[in-house]
Amino acid sequence: MKILITGAAGFIGFFVSKSLLEQGHTVIGLDNINDYYDINLKYNRLHELGIKKSDAEIFNKFSTSTKNSKFSFIRLDLADRENLPKLFDSQSFEIVCNLAAQAGVRYSIENPEAYVDSNIVGFLNVLECCRNYKIEHLVYASSSSVYGLNKKVPFNTTDPVDQPVSLYAATKKSNELMAHTYSHLYGFKTTGLRFFTVYGPWGRPDMAYFSFTKNIISDKPINVYNNGDLARDFTYIDDIVFGIIQIIEKGFTPNTLTQCNSSLYNIGRGTPIKLMDFIKTIESNIQKTAVLKMMPMQKGDVYETWADTTELANNYGYKPKTNLNEGVKNFTEWYLQYYSN
Repeated sequence: MKILITGAAGFIGFFVSKSLLEQGHTVIGLDNINDYYDINLKYNRLHELGIKKSDAEIFNKFSTSTKNSKFSFIRLDLADRENLPKLFDSQSFEIVCNLAAQAGVRYSIENPEAYVDSNIVGFLNVLECCRNYKIEHLVYASSSSVYGLNKKVPFNTTDPVDQPVSLYAATKKSNELMAHTYSHLYGFKTTGLRFFTVYGPWGRPDMAYFSFTKNIISDKPINVYNNGDLARDFTYIDDIVFGIIQIIEKGFTPNTLTQCNSSLYNIGRGTPIKLMDFIKTIESNIQKTAVLKMMPMQKGDVYETWADTTELANNYGYKPKTNLNEGVKNFTEWYLQYYSN
């Protein structure tokens, strides 16, 4: 298939692109390479895919991979209403996998405009292009943050999600509503994925596990919010990618929530891990002890996330395989090698 991956220079988008190419698909990667975190990491991910930095820096320039002729990249912003339709018009995509978004809960409190531009305006433009260019199936990233302060666990896609506690969560809930509306009005299929905390090599520096590792190595204190009384459904990148590839290749499958060709699934490990246990696993793998700075709860944060992935397992054979120690080991080994170079 010919597949558009938005956010291809991002953490998940990079691995999804890589996996799809290994399966023999033709992939067009798109990213605006914003400076929310270190852009060199984004350029280095693209380098792994065979795209030169000098080519990737230029907006609206098509670059073909030096490693795989089936991969091309274009630097483009989803908010660009003029050039995004031109891309769709020239490429005849069968599937769109929208992983581009302004991420981060806390940053949404400081920079709300960035979230509206990327996650609302940008997503609307993707939907319009899918409608106008007859895309068969749109797979898009939502987030576990839509569950807000829900007390019932594990989180199920049938649970109410009308009380978000951050603007980031509100934009992701908006994406789900917008996708449902477009599926209803125009008949194309949409599948939303509520990602739970994704970690692994080539990950995002704004994520807690990344800064924990950096500070422990540097003998600097790490901020432990809510005095460590938090739990997250940490999910290793390979397991997330497996689930996304299954959905892309198998195609749209209805679930309990399906209405008008629009489905939603949780994608996580299905096992919450206490924050302090995660920190101890990092300590064990880099053989250093963290200096802990206990902090109160942050605005926009939640106490626990826990995914019910039953429907994803039933419909797509989704089954996470990577345990915490193996995943953290892979990450810390990559981290030490990457930053030593």
